[in-house]
Amino acid sequence: QVQLVESGGGLVQAGGSLRLSCAASENIAKILAMGWYRQAPGKQREMVATITNGGSTNYGDAVKGRFTISRDNAKNTMYLQMNSLKPEDTAVYYCNAGPYFELGYWGQGTQVIVSS
Repeated sequence: QVQLVESGGGLVQAGGSLRLSCAASENIAKILAMGWYRQAPGKQREMVATITNGGSTNYGDAVKGRFTISRDNAKNTMYLQMNSLKPEDTAVYYCNAGPYFELGYWGQGTQVIVSS
């Protein structure tokens, strides 16, 4: 069983930046699909960004051009660099890893709050 631990969330002003990290308990080089998802109060969970073990990335329309997903297999860690943050980015952010997107394992989530 893979354990995922997110970190890096917090309170930031609009226009600021945060970098989220997702540390895995095992070698992520073998994990096909990883991604970041978020859920705001009263809303459904949405895909933020995904990355394959081959490095292919995909972004949700709301974050394109502002967020960057990456993974460091040597450190067993996935990252989400978030720039130009907006109040609507406020949510709990979860990382996911498995054989396909949104399958497999989930972290406990990290809260991001963007103040206007």
